[in-house]
Amino acid sequence: MAFGDLLEQVGGTGRFQILHVFLLCVPVLMMASHNLLQNFVASVPPHFCSAHTNLSQTQLSPEEMLLVTVPLDQNGKPHRCQRYVAPQWHLLAKNGTSGSGAGGDTQDGLDAHLQGCTDGWSYNMTAMSSTIISDWHLVCDLRPLKQMGQTVYMGGVLVGALVFGGLADRYGRRMLLIISNLLMAVSGTCAAFSTSFTFFCLSRFGCGMALSGLGLNTFSLIVEWIPTRVRTVVGTITGYCYTVGQLLLAVIAYYIRDWRWLTLAVSLPFYVFFLIAWWFHESSRWLALSNKPEQAIKNLKSVAKFNGRSDEGDKIDIKMLHESMKKEMSCTQGSYSVLDLFRTPVMRTMTVCLSAVWLSTSFAYYGLAMDLQKFGVDIYLIQVIFGAVDIPAKVVITVSMSFIGRRPSQCGALIIAGITILINLLVPNDKQTVRTCMAVMGKGCLAASFNCCYLYSGELYPTIIRQNGMGWVSMMARVGAMVAPMVLLMGDYQPWIPGLIYGGAPILSGVAGMFLPETLGSPLPDTIQDVEERGTGRNSKKPPKEAIILQDTEANLLKQAA
Repeated sequence: MAFGDLLEQVGGTGRFQILHVFLLCVPVLMMASHNLLQNFVASVPPHFCSAHTNLSQTQLSPEEMLLVTVPLDQNGKPHRCQRYVAPQWHLLAKNGTSGSGAGGDTQDGLDAHLQGCTDGWSYNMTAMSSTIISDWHLVCDLRPLKQMGQTVYMGGVLVGALVFGGLADRYGRRMLLIISNLLMAVSGTCAAFSTSFTFFCLSRFGCGMALSGLGLNTFSLIVEWIPTRVRTVVGTITGYCYTVGQLLLAVIAYYIRDWRWLTLAVSLPFYVFFLIAWWFHESSRWLALSNKPEQAIKNLKSVAKFNGRSDEGDKIDIKMLHESMKKEMSCTQGSYSVLDLFRTPVMRTMTVCLSAVWLSTSFAYYGLAMDLQKFGVDIYLIQVIFGAVDIPAKVVITVSMSFIGRRPSQCGALIIAGITILINLLVPNDKQTVRTCMAVMGKGCLAASFNCCYLYSGELYPTIIRQNGMGWVSMMARVGAMVAPMVLLMGDYQPWIPGLIYGGAPILSGVAGMFLPETLGSPLPDTIQDVEERGTGRNSKKPPKEAIILQDTEANLLKQAA
């Protein structure tokens, strides 16, 4: 008897599992909102330098004040970061003819020296009532702070992946999930009421940490309480929750145009999720491997009672549990850490290749998904399109993984995504529709790659250090997500540089992924020895009758954990 048989004995797909998975999936909707919140709270409104103080006493219209105050940039639009030192009254006599802002001289030769926005900025807030950009004037010289805000958030996700991944293996999935829900609620609330950009960044750092804790532990509790035969279906449903969450964010942001209320709206539900999380049962598989067999049996009997199979639950005792997990429990006498991911040859090669896959997937994904304004399309519409493309992408990648295999699916998704992004560099800027379509296709491939990442990594790493392994690769994904916003700043020097980097990274990692072993139809490894034997062509386990499929949710992106 294996542990999966014990799950079947207490009701593998009973009422408990249905309610358990449903309650774990609901927070995934809001995780997507936090992950992509920066697109709306840090949206850059059209802006230009405020008029000179003495102009406020005049009877000029706003258009006339703008004309005599702000020069035009090289694209013929009001300059965002410069104004005339003195009002250019002669421009009114020219019936709206203005000089060249770049040259600093008007067309009739009058000297028109320029200066910065010493009296602040005026913002066109027709799309949103307020953003962190307009509240704290993160424009012109302070423009890089917008990208820094997202980098700090992803830094929190990185630290959370490292911290919560290890703590979950030591202290359990349930308690860390409870803490993560509370941390997300409190940090999100603090971010909404931030009085400075610094405090906002610190609060968002906490949200990032919470996102990792939620993603990793939601993944584990779902996988470890359901039987193998329904993991694919459950994993696919859970993954689509993240997709729906992206669409939900667009709807919420459309009706809530103030960044503070929007942040609060996507944070308050986590107080409810915090209370619900106390109902969850700790993973009996983890309890057994952590030398807590009595509590493992108690939870199994509780599940059996909830499923109406109390008689079957009463038959389970310590002897039966030990027999079902004899090999796994014998291999957990020592302690394991992140270092064990690199100690043996096969584990080392596998971890390095997976690190490259996760880093580049996240790097390119957030490079596209976190700069929606550049496409020149309504930001709410493009958010819906970017979210909706995940639906067919996940269907295609799920079919591909089931019939072609994990490795070709993973590598193919990355390489196609990279090629699509590179092709977009050749499309003229004035063809916004074509550029948007290409970007959507690339984003869909990267979303498919993310979906494959969780499944593939979960099947490659052994049970005894799976959380450490998932924590490590998730951390590498956050490194990519942290770097992605900063690469956008390189576009100020050469517009094509970000696209070249975003497209080249997935192609290189797709090649690296070819060195990973195939797991389609292979049994789930429990020990490092299982992994080494698989890597050398030996197999210490007999394959099950059905293919072992460990499907994960995209929400862990973040887990993404995401």
